[in-house]
Amino acid sequence: MYRFLLSRQWVILTLIALLLIPTMIRLGIWQKHRYEMRTARNDLVSAALHAKPVPVEQLTSPGHAVTSAEKYRTVTATGTFDTAREEVVRRRTNSDDEVGFHVLTPFVLTDGKVVLVNRGWIPANGAQTTFPKIPAPPAGKVTIKGRLKADETTAASGIKEIKGLPDRQVMLINSEEQARRLGATVLGGYIEQTAPEAKGGSPEQISDPGSEDAPLNYAYMIQWWLFAAGVPVGWWVLVRRERRDRQEAAAKEQAEEAEPAAV
Repeated sequence: MYRFLLSRQWVILTLIALLLIPTMIRLGIWQKHRYEMRTARNDLVSAALHAKPVPVEQLTSPGHAVTSAEKYRTVTATGTFDTAREEVVRRRTNSDDEVGFHVLTPFVLTDGKVVLVNRGWIPANGAQTTFPKIPAPPAGKVTIKGRLKADETTAASGIKEIKGLPDRQVMLINSEEQARRLGATVLGGYIEQTAPEAKGGSPEQISDPGSEDAPLNYAYMIQWWLFAAGVPVGWWVLVRRERRDRQEAAAKEQAEEAEPAAV
């Protein structure tokens, strides 16, 4: 009754089905890991953003690598902006995907140490070969607040370092490189400033980090596992249909053979 399963066509079809099932299961497991990773990242970021603000020197120090648990923590710092040694970070976009610069200003703390402050985004306004005009920060001693960020790397950001850039322009924010440039004691990482807000809205404040779409990965996980469960069901439906078609064809053939020959 099921001898047709030994035909070349059905052997190939069965092998494909047997390969699809574990492949789809593995894809579902991969999506499960993506869901767990994104959920953990969202929980970590949310906890950091809602944590009580602390002085920046409680979380970082010279040469310190900001950890994932410290990243996005709200920190405060008191000191003065050193605009004379300000730099800009190239090829950064705002919330409307317009290309411009991030303003990177050394901030001298009351104890003489320096923390780098990303004051926000400004438009390029033409060629990026000249240093742009930057709105001045508050003068004198001031207390700022912002999110603590880790030093940027090509591996993490996908942004490549470029040599021979115009004066006072960089591609990545790196506290160790800035310490060598400034000849100062620089805290690890940098602050993404959120307060006080800039007068006139420039530099444009950087928005909060968005949450990753973890539920989408969960939906993909369920989808792949449903596909895996559907493969044997589909295979059996095809087998039953093939068996029925063959039975009907055999019955028709027998009926034709049983009819009396025409005289």
